Amino acid sequence: MTITCFIRYQIDPCRKDAFVEYARNWGQAIPRCGADLIGYFAPHEGSATTAYGVYNIDSLAAYEAYRARLAADPLGRENYLFAQKERFILKEDRIFLKLASGPHAERTAP
Repeated sequence: MTITCFIRYQIDPCRKDAFVEYARNWGQAIPRCGADLIGYFAPHEGSATTAYGVYNIDSLAAYEAYRARLAADPLGRENYLFAQKERFILKEDRIFLKLASGPHAERTAP
C-alpha cells in the first residue's frame, strides 16, 4: 500500500526565493533517494507563508530507509544545512495519508 507524505511548511514571506531553491534541490535528491516526488509547492496567491512538499512512498518502513539515504546523499545533507543556516522555514509539519477516493474515473473534457 502506497502512502503519501504531505509536508506543510510555514515560511518567511520575505524568503520565498530561498524556499524555491530548497524545493528545487529536493526535486533532484528525493527521487534519487527512492521516493516518488509529486512536487514542492511555493506560495502564489493567498497565503504568502504556506508551502507544501508531497511525495509517495511504499510504506513507513520504506520511509525510514529513504530518510537514511536522503541524509547520506550529498545534496540532501547540503539542503538540510542550507535550511538550518538560512532559517526561512519557520515551522514544518509532516503527515502520512493513504488514498481513499480511488479508483478514479477517467477525466472527460467539458
